[in-house]
Amino acid sequence: MTANQLTLWYLVASVCFILALKGLSSPLTARRGNYFGIAGMTIAVLTTIAVVARGRVDLILMAMLLGGTLGAIVARRVQMTQMPELVAAMHSLVGMAAVLIAVAAVNHPASFGVADPLPTGNKLELFIGTFVGAITFSGSVIAFGKLAGLGKHFRLFSSAPVVFAGQHWLNLALALVMFGFGAAFFLAADKAWTPFAAMTAIAFVLGVLIIIPIGGADMPVVISMLNSYSGWAAAGIGFSLNNAMLIIAGSLVGSSGAILSYIMCRAMNRSFISVILGGFGAAEGAAAVGAEQKAVRSGSAEDAAFLLGNAENVIIVPGYGLAVARAQHAVKEIADMLAQKGVNVRFAIHPVAGRMPGHMNVLLAEAEVPYDQVFEMDDINGEFGTTDVVLVLGANDVVNPLAYQKGSPIFGMPVLDVHKARTVLVNKRSMATGYAGLDNPLFYMDKTMMVFGDAKKVVEDMLKALH
Repeated sequence: MTANQLTLWYLVASVCFILALKGLSSPLTARRGNYFGIAGMTIAVLTTIAVVARGRVDLILMAMLLGGTLGAIVARRVQMTQMPELVAAMHSLVGMAAVLIAVAAVNHPASFGVADPLPTGNKLELFIGTFVGAITFSGSVIAFGKLAGLGKHFRLFSSAPVVFAGQHWLNLALALVMFGFGAAFFLAADKAWTPFAAMTAIAFVLGVLIIIPIGGADMPVVISMLNSYSGWAAAGIGFSLNNAMLIIAGSLVGSSGAILSYIMCRAMNRSFISVILGGFGAAEGAAAVGAEQKAVRSGSAEDAAFLLGNAENVIIVPGYGLAVARAQHAVKEIADMLAQKGVNVRFAIHPVAGRMPGHMNVLLAEAEVPYDQVFEMDDINGEFGTTDVVLVLGANDVVNPLAYQKGSPIFGMPVLDVHKARTVLVNKRSMATGYAGLDNPLFYMDKTMMVFGDAKKVVEDMLKALH
């Protein structure tokens, strides 16, 4: 394959990736965006195989077959509620791939078409790609553990922030030492394995220290941040290997992840710079004093169905509990039933509901809820004051009015103004706090009725009552 042909095919693949990102910006075009992404990656892989056709293509195909088989098995087995953990795991693999490629390039530059000894420019690029990849790997492993609830087995995976005195100063000192070893690697005349290995090891440690102080409520932002890191790691290695496809694809992932992180930070009233540095994991709030002694008004699914059936306007707020119960199809049925009775039904989606951006949107799309019934927070928040009944299904932190209370750990975080509705129905398994560890005053209001139980069973019972 000539250089011009290589450039042309990589350009076509890059255009497909751009169109994929464009398509994924809206639920209406998301499927088409996925098709463009698949096409772009197929072209990129086939073009790369063609470039190395004279090499050990058999080994490449064997690795692809093994990886593809494992990926297919995981994809078929993973539940929708486990998607955030899966995304974190995939980010870790991208980070480790960047590190391993950098190690191979330092060990034998000629195999990658790089001069030996390594030019200083390539050393700088390898240094950047290596430390970003290492931070991405270890940070993603910690994020996976937090999302998977492994804190009961290992303290570092706790959903609550893991903090200690002088933590940020330690991070700063390690970062300076890491850059010092990177400079030694950059300036050395030989391969300088010692400073390279030390720099890589410190980067792995930094990845852990950056993520452990971040609490559960902020994990959706962490996911998008690590997504950005993985892209920049790939782009850095792409410069070292003079591979335009890696540079373009990595830059697209890195920049889109950074933009998403910025949007998420604004949605949660967080500092973007603090997110990048891993320093915004404020201490989790404890449950309100005496919360266990507060009285709540509880009712049955039949009571809830009566209120829903006699309302004119209903807003349904889905949360992580809905995903755990896999109740999205039952919710679609109850929305259709209410619509047949003349009730105006809408869905309100908080930008960080669930464990990752778009989690609830994907669930509702899977159940074929019409897109025109699904509203983002900014578009529907002003409607709660005139809504008869709000049905909250497994959501907690995103409807917590403590966000308006100074001194609260979530103060300033935009929430759905459910507390302004005339009547609020909340389905939860128990009165346990949400992922942020905060008690929710909404549950104790006179206008609120708690309906305890598994979301799917409760909604199905509501359907029977409505019939």
